[in-house]
Amino acid sequence: MGTVFSFDIRGEAAARASTAAAVDEAVHWLHEVDRLFSLYKPESELSRLARGELTAAECDPLVCEVLALCEAAEARSDGWFSTRYAGGLDPTGLVKGWAVERASRLLAVRGVGDSCINGGGDIQLSGHREERRPWRIGISDPLQPGELVAVVEGAGELAVATSGTAERGCHVLDPRTGAPPRHPLASVTVLARGLTAADAWATAAFARGSAARDWLEELPGVEAVAVGLDGSTWCTAGFLQFAEVG
Repeated sequence: MGTVFSFDIRGEAAARASTAAAVDEAVHWLHEVDRLFSLYKPESELSRLARGELTAAECDPLVCEVLALCEAAEARSDGWFSTRYAGGLDPTGLVKGWAVERASRLLAVRGVGDSCINGGGDIQLSGHREERRPWRIGISDPLQPGELVAVVEGAGELAVATSGTAERGCHVLDPRTGAPPRHPLASVTVLARGLTAADAWATAAFARGSAARDWLEELPGVEAVAVGLDGSTWCTAGFLQFAEVG
């Protein structure tokens, strides 16, 4: 998927021999997702589907599952999340988050309940960092490398996803024009229970721009913080329940 993944395992599971096998299984899952969905690989099923060499019915059922999730996200975001632009097919605004969320659940099923999986800066948390202590996740300031906009605290299932220009430049396009969005935002970070939703909503929110604030407020179980190109910030009403803003 063109990025780096890391696993942080805590609690009693960290010392169990079976945990290594569980992590290996989760890593194998991520490689399988890459094999099916990578647009960097011309032989992947998604690349072949995009070229018209396969139909959706001929693809692995996981491809159909992701495309259905993307269609639902497009409808829920009024079209601001989209897999299609300039005739292409690109579900990467959702598939990475979906893959990481599945990997986290796979670990939990194997008895690894306290974990943090980081996929290219987007994070799925499970359980606790230490005994009864929440995880703490820093949200980078896109305008000041090395500085933080906020620190999020959470336990149980919590996902943190950011969309913006700091790491890879402007890679999110306005689905209505096919061009980079023209708005005063540098980044949008979304909190949700699962990274499938957080990833998709962060992508849609950044594409939409400042008008995304009202839309994000309406999404159940979702909070967000945004940074403007002028250094200003805004957040949804419940964001400060999870975060310390610096």
